[in-house]
Amino acid sequence: MNHITREEALDLLKKYNKELFHIQHALTVEAVMKWYAKELGYGDEADYWGIVGLLHDIDFELYPDEHCLKAPELLREAGVGEDIIHSVVSHGYGITVGCGATIDVVPEHEMEKVLFAADELTGLIWAAALMRPSKSTKDMELKSLKKKYKSKGFAAGCSREVIERGAELLGWELDKLLSMTLQAMADSEDVINQQLQ
Repeated sequence: MNHITREEALDLLKKYNKELFHIQHALTVEAVMKWYAKELGYGDEADYWGIVGLLHDIDFELYPDEHCLKAPELLREAGVGEDIIHSVVSHGYGITVGCGATIDVVPEHEMEKVLFAADELTGLIWAAALMRPSKSTKDMELKSLKKKYKSKGFAAGCSREVIERGAELLGWELDKLLSMTLQAMADSEDVINQQLQ
């Protein structure tokens, strides 16, 4: 296991990502991954899960058409271990990117399955939170999230198919994935906001 520190991972993220939206997404997925690690009994690996979450979209801002294809190069250059690289690339599993290549790195470890399932979903939950008077996930209920989830036009860029495949990979009902990820975001919201100041 490569011991890249969180600080190094954050510096690396910011080297390739300047848009606040992308940094916020990375911090959100990091927090959600750490929450899941603790919740699923991997508490001693929480920082590691978080670093994978932080770096998962490292190549997306600069190379959207080579997403998950460019990441290994950027990460290797920075001395990041192959285990982290495998996990980062696996969240693109089965997704075809701009240059016609399909990512075939399968999410194997439970952490990779959580990343695959929760990544898209955090975007959808965040979009739903922004529609609320409070602009927060803390007062959002599962039923209002489900309503937004079922509305095809809402956050259309967030692939329901990927989210559902993620739940399937984990062997979970969709409701479990939705309610846990919502809880993870609500619990982490203050920490994320603090880091964005």
